[in-house]
Amino acid sequence: MTHTVPGDDTWRLHIDWTRCDGRGLCIELLPEILDRDDWGYPVSLTTPVISPRYGVAARDAVALCPRLALTLIPLRDS
Repeated sequence: MTHTVPGDDTWRLHIDWTRCDGRGLCIELLPEILDRDDWGYPVSLTTPVISPRYGVAARDAVALCPRLALTLIPLRDS
C-alpha cells in the first residue's frame, strides 16, 4: 500500500453516496484503497488519497462506475 503526501499529481477519491448502489467495480479496481462494508458499499481502507501509482486504476474506476458516483478531486499543496 502506498501513502503519499498530497502534491501536484495526487487526487482525493470522492464517492457520491446518493448515487452509489454498491456494485463494487471500484473496489475491484482499487483493492489497496477500498474495501466493502457489510452491505457491499465501498469504504476507504486509508485516507482516500490517490497517489500517481494508483492514478490509472482510479481514473478507470471513475470512468467505469455505472452510477457515476465517483469523482477525482485534485489536491494542491497549501
